[in-house]
Amino acid sequence: MLVIFRLMAAEEIDFDIDLRELQGQAGVDTLCGFLTDIGRALGKPVLMTPEGGSQAHPVLGFDPAHDRVVLPAAPL
Repeated sequence: MLVIFRLMAAEEIDFDIDLRELQGQAGVDTLCGFLTDIGRALGKPVLMTPEGGSQAHPVLGFDPAHDRVVLPAAPL
């Protein structure tokens, strides 16, 4: 999985992932593992938003309180 990190602000880590690279359940597992690894290392939520989307409306994310990737109903 290719991840492109963008240094935009000192307090944020922005990165892009081409979801077309992630095929089937193995791809989903890879993405969830990546989000989990970053979240556990930082002890913070990791939010995934659509390209150009708002952080107020994440579509997937690692929740450190539950130590797992979730489909958020509300911001983490």
